[in-house]
Amino acid sequence: MSVDLIIRASEGEVAIALMRDKLLMELHRERTERGFTVGDIYLAKVRKVAPGLNAAFVDVGHEKDAFLHYFDLGPQYRNSYKFAKGAVSGSTTSPMLEGWNLDGDISKDGKMAEVISASQSILVQIAKEPISTKGPRLTAEITIPGRFMVLVPFTNKVSISSRITDEAERKRLKELMHAIRPKNFGMIIRTNAEGKGTEELETDLKNLLGRWDVMFRNLKNALPPKRVLGEIDRTSAVLRDVLNKDFTNIHVNDELLAEEIVQTLEKIAPEKKGIVKHYKGKLDIFDNFGVNKQIKQAFGKQVMLPSGAYLVIEKTEAMHVVDVNSGGRKGGGGKDQEQNALETNIEAAREVARLLRLRDMGGIICIDFIDLYEPENRRQLHKALKDAMADDKAKHNILPPSRFGVIEMTRQRVRPETEIDTSESCPTCGGTGEVSAPVLIIDEIENALNYLLTEKDMNGLTLKVHPFIAAYLTKGLWSIQRKWWWRWRKSVKVVGEGASQYLDFHVFDAEGKEVPL
Repeated sequence: MSVDLIIRASEGEVAIALMRDKLLMELHRERTERGFTVGDIYLAKVRKVAPGLNAAFVDVGHEKDAFLHYFDLGPQYRNSYKFAKGAVSGSTTSPMLEGWNLDGDISKDGKMAEVISASQSILVQIAKEPISTKGPRLTAEITIPGRFMVLVPFTNKVSISSRITDEAERKRLKELMHAIRPKNFGMIIRTNAEGKGTEELETDLKNLLGRWDVMFRNLKNALPPKRVLGEIDRTSAVLRDVLNKDFTNIHVNDELLAEEIVQTLEKIAPEKKGIVKHYKGKLDIFDNFGVNKQIKQAFGKQVMLPSGAYLVIEKTEAMHVVDVNSGGRKGGGGKDQEQNALETNIEAAREVARLLRLRDMGGIICIDFIDLYEPENRRQLHKALKDAMADDKAKHNILPPSRFGVIEMTRQRVRPETEIDTSESCPTCGGTGEVSAPVLIIDEIENALNYLLTEKDMNGLTLKVHPFIAAYLTKGLWSIQRKWWWRWRKSVKVVGEGASQYLDFHVFDAEGKEVPL
């Protein structure tokens, strides 16, 4: 399996595409003039306490006040507040906590007004970026993530990722971290730490303590609202969170950024610095590696599947709704309807899981699958969706199919959904209407031909298209039309018709009758 990172730096933005076996899995876009990012730590001022919500509205410098609920204070809030107050005034002289006498946990069922008052300066961290008309969501339980661990101050607990299942390895890591961690600094050991040696873990811990020290120094004489520790840029964060032994290449179109990435890798994974390659081609880097085409395919209202089935994705204020349609697969292949529906549903489940990560869709999601009548098939579908979502880092919960064949799920939303307009102005009407992206027309034609030539076993087909499309299909010695012959061992005649719409096509059988699609 190949895992490639394609990074395109342009004026005002860095876009990062994560591809697994050339299939686009994640897309991150970072504005260089950064706003409020998940993980940023602020010295903020409490605007007002809302007893009815058991929450407070906090000024972090955003046009809308940020929201802090009592449950997001964290059990060690008193220690965090005391530390920040001392760091600002200068009475706390060291960022280390060896001599710190930890106060007890705050009550789980307490009231915000008993702990926080208006005009207080408090230390908070962005938990959710501003979404729509809402301000940022905050937590007062400060954590600093590294490559192998997450630093959790004011506690002595060491937790291990549940994805590390080997008991001997879990015990080794816990004993090692208890041996090297400073007093009153807890740890959450990440999956990437599995099998790592003492030196690598100590280096990561040293980097995290260095960032904690930077935050401490920025707190001195600070006036709220002030960002005292920014999350590292998205490129470095992606490298920190997803880089593993499977990575094969990192392609970057900007020489300076490529050098910065090499320097980052020298710190976190020196054995991987050789995989960074500066892309110097004239073609846009996303076009060269097929990223733009996959973006067009994945971000539209309708998403085609390789089998000929397709998804229709609609967004409302409260939820996302996904409809699964069998399309060209309906009744094909000589299989019974139930088996055909199960295969289509499982294919759709895997694609939905990919799209949720790629488009960063969150909240309530309802997926209307094709009806399945056998209980065992419904269980298979539920398991297939859960398995496909297993690698998703966002918290999610998936319910079994309802009596109507709908699977309901929730997925954590920490930043605005990635939205890309995939429609383009129609060249035949001067922009008064819109059509789906032209780069997808060849895929639609091939899906239709694959269904007719293989599942329907038809011969002597004629494809009638716009002359521009016909020229594209037939040009060159090794044309797309010739590739079709090698693929299916059946000839398809391509005819250009001036009367055809630019992105319209029709297929005729050997007798000249149009085949309904």
